Amino acid sequence: MAEKQNSNDAQQSNTEPVKLSELLDRGWKAFEEVDRTDEPLASNSVQVKVRRGIAALEETSSMVAQLDLFSRNEDLEEVATADLKYLLASPLLGALTLKITGKDKRLEALLAARTYFMDFLKRCKEYNLSKFELPSVQKLSPDQTLKSQPPVAKPSSSQADLVAMAAQRQAKIERYRQKKELEARLDDVRKVVESGQADEETSRDFYLLNIRRWVAVSLEEIESIDQEMEILKTMAQGAPETSRPARPPMKPFVLTKDVVQAQVFGAGYPSLPTMTVDDWYEQHRKHGALPDQGIPHRVSVDEDTDAKEREEEEKERKADEDDEEALKKAREWDSWKDTHQRGYGNRHNMG
Repeated sequence: MAEKQNSNDAQQSNTEPVKLSELLDRGWKAFEEVDRTDEPLASNSVQVKVRRGIAALEETSSMVAQLDLFSRNEDLEEVATADLKYLLASPLLGALTLKITGKDKRLEALLAARTYFMDFLKRCKEYNLSKFELPSVQKLSPDQTLKSQPPVAKPSSSQADLVAMAAQRQAKIERYRQKKELEARLDDVRKVVESGQADEETSRDFYLLNIRRWVAVSLEEIESIDQEMEILKTMAQGAPETSRPARPPMKPFVLTKDVVQAQVFGAGYPSLPTMTVDDWYEQHRKHGALPDQGIPHRVSVDEDTDAKEREEEEKERKADEDDEEALKKAREWDSWKDTHQRGYGNRHNMG
């Protein structure tokens, strides 16, 4: 009986509808987990969380529309504090949609996310929650192919472009400054809300700060979406294919300078022999160009020394024999050396 009672309770709990606040909390928690995870965005576990969060937020948006929680005919002060957080269903849904991976469905994801962000910004504009310029509406539908969209030529006006770029840059700086201020205030209020000691005014301030922060985030995301869509259009259209004429195969060519240089200085490697050593020797012998033909032998140092010694000995012997002719020559040589400087008369190598 106890088991039957437990099974009945489980069936009743499964059939009970999920509360609207629980659905929003599931989607919000899924976004925070995916946004803070270190796992790759394309991993299976991350994509499962993304799709679960999208399913919960889509059901939240559907229930909010059925309950008609927000109306254009009411002011912000008329919206209950507990209902303010449901304005965040659309931007959270857009942020999770951007995290869907896959090239084949990227354009569809971009357009869906842009629609969610635009719905949120329009509702915030109606309630005057923040001061901002509403982006232009993107008219391209997912069913239209990117190739069918011809590139639109924008009028060239350098001065107008510079003014627009300066205004856009200033708006970005202002949004960034406001976003940082909101995040700083939001951190302080979040601590009080999570502690469970927040009153209604603090809770309302917490939700309003979150909404204004998501306004800045939505404007940045829409700008990024528009830029990515332009890139996708360019990639899909591609560069026009131009048919090039077939080029004939190039013939090998030789530079004239290299040919002449090789003829003069050689090819840069040893040449093949054209005659034997015996043929070379016989050819030079006929022309008398061998080393031992017509060239006097060099006197060795030893032979030269012996000749000088013999000459000195011969002089001494003649002097001892009182050869009158030798004495006469010796005296004349001594007299000549006395009157002439050493090296006199030597004109060799003097020009």
